[in-house]
Amino acid sequence: MTHTTKVACVVALKSKRTAPKQKHSQTLSRADGGCSVGRCFCSLPKTAESAAVSESLLRVMALRACGLIVCRTLRSGSALKMGDEIEFLLLQTSYGKHHWTPPKGHVDPGEDDLQTALRETQEEAGLGEKHFRILEGYRKELRYMVKGQPKTVVYWLAELCDSGTSIRLSEEHQDYRWLGVEEACQLSDYKDMQEALREAHSFILNRQEPS
Repeated sequence: MTHTTKVACVVALKSKRTAPKQKHSQTLSRADGGCSVGRCFCSLPKTAESAAVSESLLRVMALRACGLIVCRTLRSGSALKMGDEIEFLLLQTSYGKHHWTPPKGHVDPGEDDLQTALRETQEEAGLGEKHFRILEGYRKELRYMVKGQPKTVVYWLAELCDSGTSIRLSEEHQDYRWLGVEEACQLSDYKDMQEALREAHSFILNRQEPS
């Protein structure tokens, strides 16, 4: 006879319609040997050793995030000129200190960094891979401390295919803006993020052939 049990798990579930953290309950079979809920590290039976490993893995993953610096170019012609305006997308969080950042988020189990960046941009801004192209050659890592723990954020640079593409925010954000590089730097709270935006701006200009 199969015995079932209820397991309550706290998971970081990124979704347009859910808060960053929520509890879920799932009826599990002991014969299954674990929880089938995505992004969950529950297992039955759970030993102290396996619990410690799961907790350690979650802690490490929570300190690594990835995202896209999304830009759009308002061209006056077919080629980019110095007078054209390059704008960057910043999202304002709906929680905490309401920081302004590009779309980003924590790496989920089984994802690589770029997959995380693409997923987070889709979830937080409503922009899928069909809406932009990754500009190869730009990759920026930011490293800083969060509550005494080192955190790494990896950014790639993406340019919208259509500068008029609409942004669709998740519940994690309350506002967005398209801004020139210096305006974007003024809204950004962190020196490293300001440096990343300026480097992205220079990268876009330098990769274009002179007209």
